[in-house]
Amino acid sequence: MVDLELGAVQERFAALVWTNEPVSSGELVKICERELHWKKPTTYTVLRKLCEKGLLQNENGIVTSRVSREAFCSAKSEQIVSESFEGSLPAFVAAFISHKRLTAQEAEEIQKMIDAFRREETP
Repeated sequence: MVDLELGAVQERFAALVWTNEPVSSGELVKICERELHWKKPTTYTVLRKLCEKGLLQNENGIVTSRVSREAFCSAKSEQIVSESFEGSLPAFVAAFISHKRLTAQEAEEIQKMIDAFRREETP
């Protein structure tokens, strides 16, 4: 089971892996030095922790994800809706759009998703 509880720094690190995978651990150290201004031990410590959480793997010096960015974001979204909005997607959407106006394009994209869902639901 994957532990989805990541801090902001761990999420930034995971994003670097997702963007660059498969990546050698040596190259990952260079990327983290350039992007995050980390030293080698910091990179390896965070890598080890994310491997222990089940999100990443480091096999023979090659780092890859065990969970895709899309799967991680989907699971995180479900967790937020479940924990913060008692599982109610409409309550989540209402809270989200009460502070951020949707653009016409965003509203259209959401409507297309709803329409596609309804088509799949209808026998």
